[in-house]
Amino acid sequence: MPLAEGLWNLSYGGNGILPACDFTFGTFATGYYLLDAVDIVKGDIDVGDTPMPRRDGVRLGQDFRNAGATLTFDLGVDAVDDAPTQLGRHGANLDAVSRIEQAFDAEAVRGRFGTPAVLRTTQGGRARRFYGRPRKCAPAASRLTRQGYTPVVASFFSLDGIGYDDVEQVATVHINPPPHRGLKGPLTTPLRMTGTGATKVPGEIMVKGTKPTWPVITFYGPIAQPACEVVGRWKVGLNLTLAANERVTIDTRPWALTVLRNGSASVAGKLTRSSPRLPDMRLPLGRQDVILRGSDTSGRAYMTVAWRDAYAYL
Repeated sequence: MPLAEGLWNLSYGGNGILPACDFTFGTFATGYYLLDAVDIVKGDIDVGDTPMPRRDGVRLGQDFRNAGATLTFDLGVDAVDDAPTQLGRHGANLDAVSRIEQAFDAEAVRGRFGTPAVLRTTQGGRARRFYGRPRKCAPAASRLTRQGYTPVVASFFSLDGIGYDDVEQVATVHINPPPHRGLKGPLTTPLRMTGTGATKVPGEIMVKGTKPTWPVITFYGPIAQPACEVVGRWKVGLNLTLAANERVTIDTRPWALTVLRNGSASVAGKLTRSSPRLPDMRLPLGRQDVILRGSDTSGRAYMTVAWRDAYAYL
């Protein structure tokens, strides 16, 4: 469910005795309100320019952004109305600061390799999310703390600086097209096709946003030599056979980059030689036609392609 306008939410899963997090902030109603607009600073670019030998100028090379983006929050932690006495307000404010410190400490997620936290928000009616990790939470020394108020600066590092749509899109593609049921009467002229099947081709997806995005492709058996083809773009295949109760998921997202059988066993070594590298498997903007290829005599095999529309900012 999307957040209300102006809210931010930080979440990540638990790890052993370390608790999970579901921390919401950003408005007066939460008790953690923004004192200023959120500062989003993109990382620097590693420039690949090289000097031209024996002449002026440089040759432009390959440039890479060496970091994603840092989101910085100037927050007021407000517990002034939580108690009628100064002692009560002081205690309530210390509890509130402790909660935001706990959330942004992120011990449960920062001890796990490659596992991101999720920062969600709704701004201007747009529900977005960032993947990364909390980096700082610094309460300021303030005389107002005893009165129930403490300013805090917190930050979140987005690993790629991309804002993703909070709603995930999922397309299901079958090994065989759906059966054609024919025409139903009464018929009138001229004949016109109606309904969703009249305008949407099986395997057709629409990628929106402003940047190409990362798909998560899952093959469901029974099928041999499964392959996903994005027509005119790329084709990724696997040299294996899946039984009726098996699946393989190819997760191309930068924080994952895995090929897992039944969610646990890596079968990355089964990728065909002609398959692109996982970092090269982004879905371009616009309409794309996706085809499931492979061998399945039962006709029950299918795949899902999941993605989130990606935006350069929010």
